[in-house]
Amino acid sequence: MGIPAYGVLVGRVSDRQLATPKKNHYEVRVEAAGASFRIAVNVQSQDKSEVLYHVVDNFVHPLTAKLAALADGRHPIVPGPDGLALDFTRQHLVTRAEMEALPLSAPGTDNDLNDKIDKFVSDAMSSSKPRIYAFGSYFIDAGKADPYFAFTPGQGIHDVHFNQGNSGTFKKDNGIFQDGALLFHFPDTGRWSAIFLAFQTQDWVTDEKGNPASVTTKKPDPDEPVVTKPVLPAAGERLRIVAIMANAKGTPEIESVTLINTSPDEVKLDGWALADRNQNRFPLSGSLASGNASRITIGKPMELSNKGGAVSLVDPDGKIADGVSYTKAQASKEGWTIVF
Repeated sequence: MGIPAYGVLVGRVSDRQLATPKKNHYEVRVEAAGASFRIAVNVQSQDKSEVLYHVVDNFVHPLTAKLAALADGRHPIVPGPDGLALDFTRQHLVTRAEMEALPLSAPGTDNDLNDKIDKFVSDAMSSSKPRIYAFGSYFIDAGKADPYFAFTPGQGIHDVHFNQGNSGTFKKDNGIFQDGALLFHFPDTGRWSAIFLAFQTQDWVTDEKGNPASVTTKKPDPDEPVVTKPVLPAAGERLRIVAIMANAKGTPEIESVTLINTSPDEVKLDGWALADRNQNRFPLSGSLASGNASRITIGKPMELSNKGGAVSLVDPDGKIADGVSYTKAQASKEGWTIVF
């Protein structure tokens, strides 16, 4: 089904309230297009477990150029690979290995989620120029005042976190290209920063509906428990994308992707594929010996845009084993190889 009213809110931070043991959201007040909004950021799970986070202080991604062109206000987004929608895994924004679990509050400084988020929110409140970009689900309580900042109507953004890989009660929220996040733009320096959040219970390998991709064996008898084996992208530990040529000299341009086999064994490439940001695939074949790298010339329908984009390595089961993203600035240098 997916989260309702997915979109991004752009505006100026005017106030905030830190989370407490009795209130598991960090609240941000935002002024945008003559109205007030609240961003509710989960910093503790419903079961009181710690939330996963990853901060990119200097966030470089093709997405930022599109975001910078947006006016203040709420912008609905149709989930999908085109446009402004976020997908942590398919756009290679953050990996599970980069995420760290932190409490909402702890003694000391810079060691809990209140501290991590407040650092950027406080910077954004320091002047009128910085802007916050909150991705998630829009809500509104028509005719009612906001319970935290008392403006009317109470409205804002929640689900500001990974929105796929859920099981049980929250499975209804699963979907691809509808993840939540907080981005900050500081025009004086040109810097972008990003905060990504997720719950420890979420599966990071998902199918095309955003549901956990797992293989479950049948129950052999009433006394034997069901065994569930997650389908993990272990192949990504063997094959990695290390470089691309997105803007080659000459006509026609010869675009390429360089793979390396990091494992001690030969890897058969039949059934594997490369994919661009629009999920156009280029099939692979042959094999790659241990420790060897191969520069693969790609062809239609896959293409590497000179305006920035992403490249995925897809395994024979259709799951993303590795991926990279690149910016318009990186692709603007004709004839240069972009190395990751």
